[in-house]
Amino acid sequence: MAPKDKYGSYEELSREELEDVDYSVTARPVPGSKVAIAAPHGGGIEFHTAELAESIAGDDHNFYAFRGLKTTGNRALHITSHRFNEKRALTLIEPCEKVVTLHGLAGEALSLQIGGCDAELRSRVHKALSDAGFDSKVVTEGEYAGMERQNICNRGSTHAGVQLEIYAGLRQALKDDDNAYTRFVNALRSVL
Repeated sequence: MAPKDKYGSYEELSREELEDVDYSVTARPVPGSKVAIAAPHGGGIEFHTAELAESIAGDDHNFYAFRGLKTTGNRALHITSHRFNEKRALTLIEPCEKVVTLHGLAGEALSLQIGGCDAELRSRVHKALSDAGFDSKVVTEGEYAGMERQNICNRGSTHAGVQLEIYAGLRQALKDDDNAYTRFVNALRSVL
């Protein structure tokens, strides 16, 4: 069970925390792109999610990251995905037909879970990652399934996106191994 969030919305967080001191927001639109790749818990909140999201977005897809910048205590900046309502994120994501969000799970497993309401894209992501040698599992129930209508991954124009929940063990392995990192990024880019 995930720990309870300190803040229930971005408005609550922004009253207590300072942008560009405690956290940063990057919203990089790409004209004409209908794909958004987002890391709503980047930086010190869920390590290595923003870096992966930015690599997957590349120069041809919209990119969003909310990053914790604190020396310690970044967990306090976590806003659960179905309450994540930072305006720049919504503005970037709402017109997009495909939305993929990257998140971190605790634990040393070298695997990830794929959720979200876009069953077709979820299946294609799972196949691409499996074919690239990664241990992934599709989840449609439970705390990390990303099935809530208000989940940030489901806030695009189709109201259905994909949520990747990547265990810390796999995120560390991707950080440490350039070849694995490239395979992971390329697998995801291949289905967008």
